[in-house]
Amino acid sequence: MELPAIVILLALIEYSVFAFRVGGGRQAHSVEAPATAGNPDWEKLHRVHQNTLEQLIVFIPSLWLFSTYWSPTVGAGIGAVFLIARPIYAVAYVKDPGTRTFGFVTGYLATVVLMLGALIGAIMSLL
Repeated sequence: MELPAIVILLALIEYSVFAFRVGGGRQAHSVEAPATAGNPDWEKLHRVHQNTLEQLIVFIPSLWLFSTYWSPTVGAGIGAVFLIARPIYAVAYVKDPGTRTFGFVTGYLATVVLMLGALIGAIMSLL
């Protein structure tokens, strides 16, 4: 289970990088804490960070459970797709939110595969 653990930790590092971008953006765009609005460029950074958190809530347990019921190697490979898709989403969203679709959909589909695979694996194990 080392490979899924590494992918999860890399996803958390990626999330932390997005957090630092939000913090740096606060200063660069004069958005005083605790404000969560005020500058459209900063709001994009904030939304990338928040959306990534929303995705991690589903991604992490889905990856772990998929890897438990099926294959840690395959799970980590699908998880790597998520890892690659998130920065693509982030760059696109910050540049022009209308262009974020590819990065979002790619990462989301990876999570859906992990989630459904984990569900099927759990049901098969139960039966």
